[in-house]
Amino acid sequence: MKFLRLLSRLIDELNIFVGQVSIWMILASTLISAGNALARYSFGIGSNALLEIQWYLFAAVFTLGAGYAFLRNVHVRIDFLAAKFSARGRNWVDVIGIIVFLLPLCYLMFTLAWPVLMQAYNSGETSFNPGGLIRWPLYAFIVVGFSLLALQGLSELIKRIEFLYFDGPDVLAHKEVDPIATEA
Repeated sequence: MKFLRLLSRLIDELNIFVGQVSIWMILASTLISAGNALARYSFGIGSNALLEIQWYLFAAVFTLGAGYAFLRNVHVRIDFLAAKFSARGRNWVDVIGIIVFLLPLCYLMFTLAWPVLMQAYNSGETSFNPGGLIRWPLYAFIVVGFSLLALQGLSELIKRIEFLYFDGPDVLAHKEVDPIATEA
C-alpha cells in the first residue's frame, strides 16, 4: 500500500500543479479578452488570433482542470443523496463510479480524440477564421485533460480503497482534508 500511496500523492501533486496553472490561464484569458475588446472598440482594430487564444485558454481551463476539480471534491455530486449514506457507503459508491463510469469514459475519450489530434497535427489544420490559429492544441487539451482525469480517478480509487480496507482517512468527509498532507 505504501507504493500506491506514493503514486496517489504524485498524481495529486501533478493535478495541483495543473490546477494552479489553470488559474493563471483564467487571468490570461481575461486580460486578452479585455485587451482585444479595448483595441477593437477604441481603435477599430482587433485580432481573430487573440480571440481564438482566449477560447483556447478557456477550453484548456475546463479540460485540464477536471482532474484538479476531482481532487478537490468540487465536481458535480448529488450531495443530498450521498449524505444519507454512511462513510463506507459513500466511498463504495465512488469506487463503483470510478471503475464503472469514470475510467471507461476517460479511455473512450482518449481513444476517440487521439486520432483526431494526430490528423490535425499532421495536416496542420487551422481555423477557418482569417488569422486563425492551428487547431491541434485544442484536441491535445482533450487528450491530456482526460488523461489527467483518469490519473486522478486512479488516485481517488487508491484513497477510497485505503479508507475501506486499510483504515485510511475518509477524503469524502465534509471536513477539509488536504490530500497532499495526508500521509501514513
